[in-house]
Amino acid sequence: MGDPRIREALLFEEAEGRLRCHTCERCCDIPKGGLGFCNTRKNIGGKLYTLEYGDISSLSINPIEKKPLFHFWPGSEALTIGSWGCNFSCPWCQNYDISKSPQNVGKGRYISPSGLVELVGRYGCGGTSISFNEPTLLLEYSLDVFKLAKQKNYYNTYITNGYMTLEALQALVDHGLDAMNIDIKGDAEVVEKFCSADVEKIWRNALWAKRHGVWVEVTTLIIPGVNNSERCLRRIARRIKDELGEETPWHTTRYYPAYKFEEDPTPRSTLERARRIGKEEGLSYVYVGNVPGHPYENTYCPKCNELLIERYGLDITRYQIIDGCCPACGEKVPITGGLKQ
Repeated sequence: MGDPRIREALLFEEAEGRLRCHTCERCCDIPKGGLGFCNTRKNIGGKLYTLEYGDISSLSINPIEKKPLFHFWPGSEALTIGSWGCNFSCPWCQNYDISKSPQNVGKGRYISPSGLVELVGRYGCGGTSISFNEPTLLLEYSLDVFKLAKQKNYYNTYITNGYMTLEALQALVDHGLDAMNIDIKGDAEVVEKFCSADVEKIWRNALWAKRHGVWVEVTTLIIPGVNNSERCLRRIARRIKDELGEETPWHTTRYYPAYKFEEDPTPRSTLERARRIGKEEGLSYVYVGNVPGHPYENTYCPKCNELLIERYGLDITRYQIIDGCCPACGEKVPITGGLKQ
């Protein structure tokens, strides 16, 4: 077709004169000439195409802590990219300028997979991170990037709502996905009401990824009047503990007004209550996010409460883990990779 951003999609099937996309769990049935929910998949002449292969809306060098990934190659930097669109309908979207801009699909800067991996090395990054908007929409591009990145011994990460199909997740893992931060936006009622999605598919993917060797951390953007009730927060914390394990980090993150939501920013006290709930439910590592300088953005030993990693914003100011253990009591600390100097 001439445009390198328009490529045949990987996962779809014919279904009663339409094409059923299997990139994410919406599994849109798309008629000829039509688009899927995300506006990035189109039925062209009876074949499904992605319209944004390598169509980059945003590119930056980010500390891995910004993802947030606190237990995965701490102190390293990830070359981070995003494109356009989303498969969720969250009315508070913090990146709505790219995720809610279907008119911009195909208008980004094209970067080939090899070109992106070359930039990882040029800028001294530890690996890649596909983020900003929902990375699942860059599935085909991700697979090509990940394969090349692994050949150079770089890591690959996804910052995601976790709503890809198992077929897509399997392909990502097979091509070199190393870590995910999965956004659990609430319990079943919240996710259905505000995101038009089934939260069980997200929990399924989180568990599947963890069982297949992917490092998983969970983030909940806590929004007043949406998911800040004790009942909702306990449900999330309990499921992390029961299904993903007590060592799985949970980031309880401050919301700011954006897109269609005008609620005030999340009070510190709400975030601290969420952190307390997580600890009461048995989680070892619960963090307060988007509040620079807060003591709960640090990592403490769950056994003796020794300060292990001190952070200010996105910077590590103190690192005391020795050979993967707490220096005070010897407790094993789950860290993938040591401190990147």
